[in-house]
Amino acid sequence: MRIAVLGGGPAGLFFAQLRKRRHPGDCVRLWEQNPADATWGFGVVFSDRALEFLRKRDPETHALIVPRLERWRDLAIVHGGEHVTIDGVGFSAIGRLDLLGILQRQAGRAGVNRAFTSAVTSLATVSDFDLIVGADGVNSLVRRQLEDRFGYSGAELDNRFIWYGSNRPFATLTQTFVGNALGTFNAHHYRYQPLASTFIVECDRATWRRAGLDRADPEHSRRLCQQVFAATLDGASLIDNNSIWRRFPWVRNRRWSTGNVVLIGDAAHTAHYSIGSGTRLALEDALALNDALDRATAAEIPAALQHFEAERRPIVERLVAASARSAAWYEAFPEHMRLAPLELAMGYITRSGRVDDDRLRAASPAFMARYEQQLGRRP
Repeated sequence: MRIAVLGGGPAGLFFAQLRKRRHPGDCVRLWEQNPADATWGFGVVFSDRALEFLRKRDPETHALIVPRLERWRDLAIVHGGEHVTIDGVGFSAIGRLDLLGILQRQAGRAGVNRAFTSAVTSLATVSDFDLIVGADGVNSLVRRQLEDRFGYSGAELDNRFIWYGSNRPFATLTQTFVGNALGTFNAHHYRYQPLASTFIVECDRATWRRAGLDRADPEHSRRLCQQVFAATLDGASLIDNNSIWRRFPWVRNRRWSTGNVVLIGDAAHTAHYSIGSGTRLALEDALALNDALDRATAAEIPAALQHFEAERRPIVERLVAASARSAAWYEAFPEHMRLAPLELAMGYITRSGRVDDDRLRAASPAFMARYEQQLGRRP
């Protein structure tokens, strides 16, 4: 079978190497428009649960990733100068470039034909392949060229965010809220290497305009954000890497496949970054698509792709729905900042609807004890 994979992010690389490992006789070719050693952003996070699927389904990849991870057992909220720890919520992080390097090397060892710095500009280029996998992200060429067939719809959230790095390693994943004369700001920050962290700054539209960030050049934006979070950074710097102000894009498709063409990862669906599931969904999509195609002949590909979607979509939609509830909480974070720190922390940890009181009491007994003691009531 001849398979074309467009996109060299986690979804495309993982799918390509899995397919080639399972079916060494296949011709698997992958195109990526960027160089192999280039990426925007810094680190990506996984919950403990998110990594468990990888340990069970692909222990080889799991074993390569685990030594590169930074781990922590707690989350933290900083609001009004007060630090609130939410115990028992395990996460880990890895540099995005480290993750891509692992997947690239696996794909190379498996025998995937990889073309970096090579953009496919028309599906006509790959029309003679038995299967075309669109793993080319939010701005997917595959989806754009067959938009009507996929039933694409898109929207953007109102808040603005910008993705920086920092040379300060933070102890745990932390949400820091700052209010000042310019408005309200939030930072999501966590270490992904022993001496490096991701530092995502978010603000509402009114703050973004009042602070002049709608007109600021990249250096002015970086310096202003560094000033807003000076106490958090404690003398460290923010690091720019194609860091621009963005609005989070929702990507939806009524169908993920048409004929012998299929979308996976962000090309098919997006989940808000606040629940840290984008990379997990990409890797799980790649696994599920490989499973659906395992015994399919070239003639059976359209049916196999429909089976993939029927099995996979309900799982994805549950996570996407949770991410939408989380995103709605962030869109209103200036209002939540009127709450006391403990109350804001409770709103934060329950925002997606996936954590109820009993689960929180079992997972985070110290936080719950503090909450009930200080506020004198149950959540």
